[in-house]
Amino acid sequence: MQFDMPSLIPVLPEVFILTMACVVLVVDLFLEQEQRIISYGLTQISLLLAAMLTLLTATGEVQIVFDGSVIRDPMSDVLKVAVCLISAGAFLYAKDYLKNRSLFKGEFYVLGLFAVLGMMVMISANSFLTVYLGLELLALCLYALVAFDNKSGLGSEAAMKYFVLGALASGLLLYGISMIYGATGSIEFQAVAEALTKTGMNDTVLVFGLVFVVIGLAFKFGAVPFHMWVPDVYHGAPTAVVLFLGSTPKIAAFALAMRLLVDGLGDLHADWQGMLAILAVLSMGVGNVIAIAQTNIKRMLAYSTISHVGFILMGILAGTSKGYTAAMFYSIVYAMMAVGAFGIIVLLSRKGFEAEELSDYKGLNDRSPWFAAMMLLLMFSMAGVPPTVGFFAKMFVLDAVVSVNMVWLAIVGVAFSIIGAYYYLRIIKLMYFDKPEDEAPLEAGVDTRIALTVNGLAMLVLGMFPGGLLSICAAAIG
Repeated sequence: MQFDMPSLIPVLPEVFILTMACVVLVVDLFLEQEQRIISYGLTQISLLLAAMLTLLTATGEVQIVFDGSVIRDPMSDVLKVAVCLISAGAFLYAKDYLKNRSLFKGEFYVLGLFAVLGMMVMISANSFLTVYLGLELLALCLYALVAFDNKSGLGSEAAMKYFVLGALASGLLLYGISMIYGATGSIEFQAVAEALTKTGMNDTVLVFGLVFVVIGLAFKFGAVPFHMWVPDVYHGAPTAVVLFLGSTPKIAAFALAMRLLVDGLGDLHADWQGMLAILAVLSMGVGNVIAIAQTNIKRMLAYSTISHVGFILMGILAGTSKGYTAAMFYSIVYAMMAVGAFGIIVLLSRKGFEAEELSDYKGLNDRSPWFAAMMLLLMFSMAGVPPTVGFFAKMFVLDAVVSVNMVWLAIVGVAFSIIGAYYYLRIIKLMYFDKPEDEAPLEAGVDTRIALTVNGLAMLVLGMFPGGLLSICAAAIG
């Protein structure tokens, strides 16, 4: 294995994030509480520079380094830039929330940077071992972040559930990987794909291994029936953590599915397509129907996440470039929608008050017409109402599914989308047609207000001009 400069340049963004995470950890030791803004500033600079480094070192070609363990390709470049920028937005929204609750600590940002590093490793993984390392680095950071508020019993309970179920899912994934290794003799995706081509696909061990890999993957996505951790974790974790947890990890989960199923197990497409179809239908059904019964907006958005995961899986199971492009487009757009929606929850929260109940959104238009409009754009986008970008994200996925003659699945997707529109429109009704129960002014910094404005307007702008992002995704998928 050569640790020379040509081998290190493709992984320069990861090396940079790792270095800066260590720098923030050390610098934070010497800071007083009122100087913690330095840790925050270093984190934001790190994420923006990592995105720039990714773009500057991108060659547009596929590079495989470290004895086949790491791959650098256009898809990984686009996903890494998206992860860095959306994570920066999540940390920006979280700043005031953490300050008001005495949680503004350097550890939050260190764990956040290591979680971003885990996602970047997953995105560039070219072997089962690298995938697992990235996955566990991300998971361990998220477990700690969910329990970040040590005074919250709900948070501790959510973290424990997440940890136990996450460990179970990791074990199942490892078991599946071991079976695939036993059947093919390799853990590198290209070598596995070649072995599948040579030996055929009738090996029972391979199919069992695939089942366990898909179960592990479904847990990381939060797909039904492996979704039981999602509502509890979203509800129990501090909103500042859910901002991060509910957005960028979905991009990493998409990359995980692409690397495992498409790059490594593409020849087993006929087998995993059926499994993903079942997961997609169940996720859209359970997510949209149960979300209607929720009165807590964080739990409602948790079930909403589960339904959106169904659409991402629909794009992947199509098994075509069009489907992969649509799923990638949907993943990035969903991360932007989720971080914006939780950003509005943070905006309405203040010291001693969490804006978690749907009734807290009554009369928001009377209190702040502008941010009610931003929430309206985000909810319309999640519901798939034109001309917002969420409509085109759903349309591209449905088009990809129809193009492979799975019209029945597209009809199911449309039906559940219509059901799901109800709970998004309910929030809009509360904001515009009900009288406010709380007249307190919104407390947020200028930076948060500007970022939320950009986030909300992006739903409309990207919806009116979706071709730019779609062409980037199409070029990345190739």
